[in-house]
Amino acid sequence: MAETVRLIDTTLRDGQQSLWAMNMRTGWMLPALERLDEAGYEAMEFFVPVVQIKKMIRDLEEDPFEWLRRGTARAKSTPLRLHAGYRSGLGKVPESVSKLMVQKVIDCGITTARISDPWNDFETLREEHDEMRRMGIESVVNLIYSVSPRHTTEYFIQRTKDAAALKPYRLCFKDVGGLLTPRRIRELLPKVLEAAGDVPVEFHNHCNNGLGVYNVQEAVDLGIRHVHSAVPPLSDGSSQPSVLDIARNLQALGYDVPLDEAPVRVVAQYLTQIAQREGLAIGQPRAYDETLYAHQIPGGMISNLEYQLAKVGMGGRMDLIREEAAKVRAELGYPIMVTPLSQFVGTQAAVNVITGERYKQVTDETIQFALGLWGREALEHMDENARDRILDRPRAREIAAMEVPQPSLEEVRKSVSADLTDEELIIRAYVDDAAVPFVRGLPPVKEEPVGRSPLVALVAGLAAQSAQHEVSVETGDMSIRLSKA
Repeated sequence: MAETVRLIDTTLRDGQQSLWAMNMRTGWMLPALERLDEAGYEAMEFFVPVVQIKKMIRDLEEDPFEWLRRGTARAKSTPLRLHAGYRSGLGKVPESVSKLMVQKVIDCGITTARISDPWNDFETLREEHDEMRRMGIESVVNLIYSVSPRHTTEYFIQRTKDAAALKPYRLCFKDVGGLLTPRRIRELLPKVLEAAGDVPVEFHNHCNNGLGVYNVQEAVDLGIRHVHSAVPPLSDGSSQPSVLDIARNLQALGYDVPLDEAPVRVVAQYLTQIAQREGLAIGQPRAYDETLYAHQIPGGMISNLEYQLAKVGMGGRMDLIREEAAKVRAELGYPIMVTPLSQFVGTQAAVNVITGERYKQVTDETIQFALGLWGREALEHMDENARDRILDRPRAREIAAMEVPQPSLEEVRKSVSADLTDEELIIRAYVDDAAVPFVRGLPPVKEEPVGRSPLVALVAGLAAQSAQHEVSVETGDMSIRLSKA
């Protein structure tokens, strides 16, 4: 009897984070989710509050809680997942508010999260894992792969044992930078699976080095039975492998892969039309690139970094920033290039390139990193000269003297002048005061239906962007006219 391999969809979370810099609108995600829900996935990654809340409000001018409420209501068959726990993030949101955010997710029916410690420090992660279980949400705990002089086979075996000791729902062997090769998988994965014991292990990889699709086959042949994948055009490139490629290859090898490809292909066509119309990336397979192993900037960060540099007219300096990121990473003690550590490395590298002098200016987060506020391993592995340069400034002494308050939810509420709902309190903490009235004034979400012909989709797009009341197109004996209400 054929062995069954179950697929987990990442299109609406990591797929768009890797290739569209989280620029997917709620009106596109809702119809796509509804179709993907029919495809037979084991689970779908759905919401990443620490990134998505600020992004949706500031750049997309949308209410992230509309996505949470309406998206969870649309998924009838497939369990949705939260990405990250209450201690993940790029800022210091009070833990009480982050827990309130997790509770809102649980209240919407989500019962599984995928969580990490960016250092693979599972003793540190234990409290968060256990608290989330108490709150009612089970965790898939990431074991994050990396390449450096200290990320040895022995390191991963011990860290797998540490992670399995938490007794999580599952582990996830996560290749965030797309660094694994078939040879390294054959060497390492059997030892990881043995160290995991009876805890099932998922496989999550990116295609940055051009080997992502084949690496899935290797992982499955070695015993993996739960694989993450994305739907084109949000697969390949710096994203996950295409679900269509994975299913075809595994079925050819004799595996049972429960997947209805019909709705997947509908979504692929729908998102491709949107990408072509909006000028968004269409993921393509990549050639192998050895330079990737120096900077290791992850897929989920590259598109955002390029997007931000282009916004300030510095899109042409990406190669210099990649080279500088490799140097900064080594001096910071080879942190794993995953959120938030990859953002610290990448941002400091960009600052060094833009100012023209290394560490002349440093971010507060770089200072916090050098002080050990983002993980104890930084103090053990940083280059001492780099640490001295970062901390030898008045701002570093200010930050070292600061105490990070952890107010209770009641104390947070008392500090707010106006009466706020839970959602508004979260928006205020994750963004700022001004975001609350801004979100209150947003118009309702407009959905873009799946299944429009390319011509109708084109006209609809023109109508949405046009200042004119009507847009019409005639071709042959066909005439289409759309009017704004």
